[in-house]
This record gives sequence, C-alpha cells and structure tokens, in this order.
Amino acid sequence: MQCPYCNYKESKVIDSRHTDSKSIRRRRECESCKKRFTTYEKIETTPVMVIKKDNSREYFNTEKIKFGLLKACEKRPVSIEQIEDIVSYVENEINKFYISEIETGKIGEMVMDKLKDVDEVAYVRFASVYRQFKDINTFVNELKNILIEKGD
Repeated sequence: MQCPYCNYKESKVIDSRHTDSKSIRRRRECESCKKRFTTYEKIETTPVMVIKKDNSREYFNTEKIKFGLLKACEKRPVSIEQIEDIVSYVENEINKFYISEIETGKIGEMVMDKLKDVDEVAYVRFASVYRQFKDINTFVNELKNILIEKGD
C-alpha cells in the first residue's frame, strides 16, 4: 500500500477491524516516514442495476441514498452513523439476494422502513419526495398512518 504522505510503496498493518459484513478497516504505518493512515478493504460484488420509474437503468450507487437521507435528516437529531447504518443495511439486503437488477421502489421502501424507526420527521420528509406527494391530503394520510402504527 502506497503511503499518502511520502508515496513510499511499503507499509505495515498495525490493526485490522471488521467495520461491517463487507469491509475491513486497516490501520497502517509507512515504513519510510512512519506516519499512520487508514485504509478500507471492501469485498467486490456483482454490479447491481437500478430500474428507475421511467424504466431506464443505472448502476446502484449508495451515495445517492446517503444524499437523500442527509437531506431528509437535515436539522434533525440523526447522526451520520445512523445514516450510514441505513445505507449499509440497504446495500447488504440487495447483495444478500444476489440480484442483478432492482427497482427504485424496493430501495425506497427499504430506506423508509429503517428511517421510520430512527426519526419520524425525517421519514415524512423522505417519503414526501420519494412518494411524490401531490397534495396536502396525501401528506395528511401518511401522517395518519404513522399515528395508527404508533397507537396514538
């Protein structure tokens, strides 16, 4: 592994930890300048294509999910770690079934199922964009469903 500080080609691994089921975090030390840096090794998986609403296809990209969650959770008490946990969950669920294509609807539902347990306001924000609420009645119906599920 090349050192990001001095570009020396050799480094030694000081510590290794599993971060989730798909990656390993390695703490390394350069053998030349002795500076430490962190690398992540990720298991390579089969590329998954996402089928969008207009039937076009694009590669599955976790950054798009993360961006949507960050927007929905803006100014809410939701940590980056919680957001990354949701993204990892969705990615792991998709990879678990060894599928080559998945519809955006299934991805959105997985995200919303997890987000509902984390923050209800962020959930409604995400759902309003994802489900494209057309009017206030659709919005109110979604809120009623949340209240029914909570038993209020």
